[in-house]
Amino acid sequence: MAEEKVHENIVLAVVVIGVLMAAIDSTVVLLAFPSMTAALHSNLSTMIWVILIYILVIAVLSMQLGKVGDIYGRGRMFNLGFAIFTVASFLCGIALTDTQLIAARALQAIGGALLQSTSSAIIADTFRRERVGRAFGFTAIGYSVGAMLGIILGGVITTFLGYRYVFFINVPIGIVAVVLGLKYLRSAKTVEHKIDMPGMLLLGISISALVYSGIMFSVTGMTERVVGLSLLGLVFLGLFLFNERRTKHPTIDFGAFANKVFRNSLIAAFLQSLGYIGSVFMLIMYLQGIKGFTPLYASLLLVPSYIMVMLLAPYMGKRSDIHGARGLATGGIALMILGILVYFYMVSTSASVYIVLLGSLITGIGSAMFWPANTSAVMANSKQGGFGATSGLLRLFGNIGLVGSFVIVIVAAASAIPRSVAFQIFVGSSRLTAAESAGFVKGMQAALLALIFILVLAALASATRGREERNGAGSRGASGARYVSGTPVPE
Repeated sequence: MAEEKVHENIVLAVVVIGVLMAAIDSTVVLLAFPSMTAALHSNLSTMIWVILIYILVIAVLSMQLGKVGDIYGRGRMFNLGFAIFTVASFLCGIALTDTQLIAARALQAIGGALLQSTSSAIIADTFRRERVGRAFGFTAIGYSVGAMLGIILGGVITTFLGYRYVFFINVPIGIVAVVLGLKYLRSAKTVEHKIDMPGMLLLGISISALVYSGIMFSVTGMTERVVGLSLLGLVFLGLFLFNERRTKHPTIDFGAFANKVFRNSLIAAFLQSLGYIGSVFMLIMYLQGIKGFTPLYASLLLVPSYIMVMLLAPYMGKRSDIHGARGLATGGIALMILGILVYFYMVSTSASVYIVLLGSLITGIGSAMFWPANTSAVMANSKQGGFGATSGLLRLFGNIGLVGSFVIVIVAAASAIPRSVAFQIFVGSSRLTAAESAGFVKGMQAALLALIFILVLAALASATRGREERNGAGSRGASGARYVSGTPVPE
């Protein structure tokens, strides 16, 4: 038993490092923007793709790569992801032009997608039932703390070492993690069926077109290209659904959505990502554009939220092992709504920064309650043998929500200020005038109301998911029998 626990803890450490690094690199380039743009003789409209290409690739590939992990082994795919991520980080660091950097970031995102899409499945395969929720609590730390830690590290490293070390720092960590992963990550029995290549291709094109159209809408507004991409995405989505009804080995097992806990938990994950992450984006823009804080100082004001996640997420995950996810996850979303309401009613051009600290503290507690509990519910109610696909599907829902949040925030900001100025504020290279600030606050409050409404829908989905009974037979969290409303779920 002691040896098993040591193995579990090493696996957990490797997985947390993986998701942490993938999350860090989604934001670590923000504070390096001015340095990168000057060094590579580029401009904002081009360099913004250093961020956007990473988000786009991960959103598109998460589902497909999770499925690949089921077939070829999740441990193998996780290790491959770490290797790709590490090599791509080195290529980012030595890039001599903006085009080379964007291409290297796309490759880095492929590695990040492999890490994210297989991580939850590895946890579900490795940990016993009574400890799986706690393990998801630690991975929640990786996802939630990583994005903000990226901003802080990006500022410190760029200031004292130079922007290239933002990428180089991943290399030694990645090498150590790959060595540990090769030794300790065991691939569970792989699924004996074929890859649905037509389905994966159709879904990839659909997601690419829809996500890219959303990003372009935030950049350019409604144009013929945006409309065309949206229609293209919808057409290929229809073709994908038609293909899934005819194939023996579908990319997405829609039969799993008959399980209400599984279905509602995924919906809650999407709506939570769509509603909550946008508020963080909006707050950073407020602190930088109106208060005039540097991106590094603005991010430090949000630290209480991530401290709460670090302290509470493992404990909340453990409680979900005992009581199920519904109460904890729904209560967590309620606290997120409360925190955003604090921002809505108290944030103005003259508001005290202590209000930000208060709201950050409240939303951090809510996040610590929601993420591990909801992830545990999704994995515990997935079909055995399909944990990789489920993990990828969960990341897909979350990443599409993240892109949607980005679009909501930029569009809301663009209702009061030019889009070019909104992007400059987002990366911390500009500040609003007094006249622009008043309009931006109104746009921000409208956006926060929209985000609160989305989170209310997330809370409803969470609250109506059904009651779980997690004291059924089975030695491992997601690998044993699962119980929903007292009824065993068939494998």
